[in-house]
Amino acid sequence: MQTVEYSPGRSADVLGDQAQPTVLMWHGAQTDSRAAMSPLAQRVHGHGLAVVLADWDSHADDGGRADLLASARFAQQRADGRPLCLVGWSMGGLAAAGLTLHARRSGVAVAHAVCLAGAFMARDPISGAPLPTSFGDESPTPFTLLHGADDDVIPPDASREFAETLQNNDWPVDCTVLAADHGSIAGAEYDPTADRYSPASDAPALAIADDVAARIATVFGD
Repeated sequence: MQTVEYSPGRSADVLGDQAQPTVLMWHGAQTDSRAAMSPLAQRVHGHGLAVVLADWDSHADDGGRADLLASARFAQQRADGRPLCLVGWSMGGLAAAGLTLHARRSGVAVAHAVCLAGAFMARDPISGAPLPTSFGDESPTPFTLLHGADDDVIPPDASREFAETLQNNDWPVDCTVLAADHGSIAGAEYDPTADRYSPASDAPALAIADDVAARIATVFGD
């Protein structure tokens, strides 16, 4: 693993090499918390995929838009311009959806979007507006929506309802509810003392990370 600055003051962990298909991963609203997703990133890389696990700041004046777009352009440049698989968790899942729905105007090629417990009811940090209900002339891009049945932060219905919106626009989508909570769906666990998410360490959560990583790998036919 190599840690780099994809833009001034913003770091990303890079796993794998440029020849491998690239997965760009975004954490949730907690600023610069890429470490919380590291168990999942390592498992995705274990399927022969390059991973860029980027920090971003959802509390910035622009909602994190500049960080998100800079990390996407960094990842795509590193991938020699090949389309990315976006994997976002919570607010990062919302951002992954927003970028995919606005890929043409953002200048980023997206092959597939995987949203983990996506916060689809919030304002999209890419556009600064709620997600659209009609997608215009954007080319349909496949979505995978994964949500924990025991999520007490964002209800699974958020993913089910967004899946319905995608279906109504004839965009391909697979929506699955897993035996997970808000943290374990992304390889993380909540520390109530610190009020932060950290990398999961217990066997059940890591087993969920194994399952989610395998589902992400199927995007590339693994």
